Amino acid sequence: MGLGGCIVFIAVGAILTFATDWEMQGVNLDVVGLILMAVGLIGVVTFSSIARRRRVMVPGGTTTVVENPPK
Repeated sequence: MGLGGCIVFIAVGAILTFATDWEMQGVNLDVVGLILMAVGLIGVVTFSSIARRRRVMVPGGTTTVVENPPK
């Protein structure tokens, strides 16, 4: 799941929690929305930590320049 999927989870969860007033027997949509937002936030944090690790650059070895002596 990429960053886009995480953002979709957060958006759908927010819509279910704050923008709807549907009633379903046996399902609390507010809780479902909160769970989706939590999953989306966990996904964003995980994605960012993995992306940060990939971007870390390891310094290379030093380059030594040797000039040829005149003949």
